[in-house]
Amino acid sequence: MNSSEIRTRFLKFFENRGHAFVPSASLVTTNEAGALDATLFNTAGMQPFIPYLLGEPHPKGMRLVNVQKCLRTIDLSEVGDTTHNTFFEMMGNWSLGDYFKKDAITWSYEFLTSKEEGLGLNVSRLYVTVFDGNEKIERDTESVKIWKSLGLAENRIYYKNSKSNWWSAGLNSPAGPSTEMFYDITGELGDLTPEEFEKYENEQKIVEIWNDVFMTYKLVNGEIIGELPQKNIDTGAGLERITTMVQGKKSVYETDLFLPIIKKIEELSGLSYGDKSDDEYIKSGDKCFSDTRKYIRIVADHVRTAVFIIADGVVPSNTGRGYILRRIIRRAIRYSDLISLKKGSLLTLAEIVIEEYKNIYPELLKNIDIIKKEIETEENKFRDNLERGLKEFEKFLIKGQTLTGHDAFIFFSSYGLPLELTIEVAKEKGVIMTKTIDEEFNAELEQHQKLSQTASAGMFKGGLANNNEQTTRLHTAHHLLLAGLQAVVGPEVKQKGSNITEERLRMDFICDHKLTDEEKSEVEIWVNKKIKENLEVICKEMPKDEAEKIGAEMEFGMKYPKKVKVYFILNKNGNSISKEFCGGPHVLNTGELGTFKILKEEAVSSGVRRIKAVLL
Repeated sequence: MNSSEIRTRFLKFFENRGHAFVPSASLVTTNEAGALDATLFNTAGMQPFIPYLLGEPHPKGMRLVNVQKCLRTIDLSEVGDTTHNTFFEMMGNWSLGDYFKKDAITWSYEFLTSKEEGLGLNVSRLYVTVFDGNEKIERDTESVKIWKSLGLAENRIYYKNSKSNWWSAGLNSPAGPSTEMFYDITGELGDLTPEEFEKYENEQKIVEIWNDVFMTYKLVNGEIIGELPQKNIDTGAGLERITTMVQGKKSVYETDLFLPIIKKIEELSGLSYGDKSDDEYIKSGDKCFSDTRKYIRIVADHVRTAVFIIADGVVPSNTGRGYILRRIIRRAIRYSDLISLKKGSLLTLAEIVIEEYKNIYPELLKNIDIIKKEIETEENKFRDNLERGLKEFEKFLIKGQTLTGHDAFIFFSSYGLPLELTIEVAKEKGVIMTKTIDEEFNAELEQHQKLSQTASAGMFKGGLANNNEQTTRLHTAHHLLLAGLQAVVGPEVKQKGSNITEERLRMDFICDHKLTDEEKSEVEIWVNKKIKENLEVICKEMPKDEAEKIGAEMEFGMKYPKKVKVYFILNKNGNSISKEFCGGPHVLNTGELGTFKILKEEAVSSGVRRIKAVLL
């Protein structure tokens, strides 16, 4: 079954059950997106529906179905593995005060397993999770009864906490528990204990393929104040992931969603994507072929994403959405060079994407001239600088020096190479970098007084991508995260590095162990509690030695001037729960932040961990 048939079957299945089709909203967010409007792009299928989930009548009725264009760049550097994409399509069916749990679960199950109307997935490879309850909301035994009535064995149903099976869209939003469906991609696991389920989910041998959220409650300032006037159903199923399961592939890049563009890349480059699994190439030690496959995937993903972004009215620039687009195109150019694609090849690949999607998203064909023009202009603008910059990098490589933030700034100011691209090239070449390269780079920006003109460098003071509202909120959340880690794990936790964009915060920190699920959950609870307490954030300028005496946190290995700014977050008694050396900017009150959620915790190097988190 190809991806177009999956998409068509999904829409038809729910249209046959009284759902009205709603075309995808633009990738670009609007003021109608309510609590999630701080994001630059729609990152989830539910974002355009927030006003209707909150009670506003939808012009097409109470039952809706759609496939929403989405974009996430939180893990841009990880694109090229088997699972990460920037652009993706989210399939969803919606009930705005109409049907509820029984129909939602039954139809989810039927579409996934029915051979006549649905996808015909193997029931013996299906698992589900349900909400385990908390101090305010009872355990969701009703969903368990529904699943059992459909024939799912009780030992395939797992209770999970609020971290896994609860959804809200911010401090003032609809919210509710969820039930999620998972699929065994190996076909070999069978019945599992809860501990085994957790293990295989972490190993990505079991992957989530569907989520039903029961939007029942209303949050005001982060607290449940009661039930909504209507009970909603909000579902999500990623087309790329579903297609991978249905077609029995190990990677989304091996489905028909990417095969046409990958075949064209093979044709234009003379290289082969290969027919073995990633694990087989890794085990064989064929790093060259493994790298080639990764570069092909990056180019395919980034061209597809750029086409969709431009079609929705965004053009490359040095700020906001335009900068995200510029980063994506420039990375595509960089990796196209590594697989010997000639200048102009990205235009050919863009035409393949448009041809594949033109009947589904007519705006692509309508804007084909603009799409090609913007990609061509950006490539011409960047390619000469890239070639000269990489030649200079080779000269630097011969010298055998450690790459510093000062060096990276020279590559930026002279050749337009963003810091992240310079770091990527350094990693490819095995160049040693200073541990504080980000901060050193920032200092150069400040010294040259170009902060307002260099958002494209991706770095402001303190590792910030820019100083807009969303990045500022995440910056303050970053301070709370460090304080939370010290409160939960111990005072020995110290910040080692940071990077904050409009979409997520990233903190590197010194810690001697992988955080347990309990520790991560406790940190989230601690941070969200401080957010809900509406604590004051203030700044004081003082001598560095005085700041050190009062115990203000500083980034490990970072050099500071004699006079520093210290940001305090004060509790209701006027005592600081957080005090850090920092140049700002920050919000004035933690109540402005939203809901804090950890996306990932992983190792960076020996004794150094990394957390990526967002505000919802």
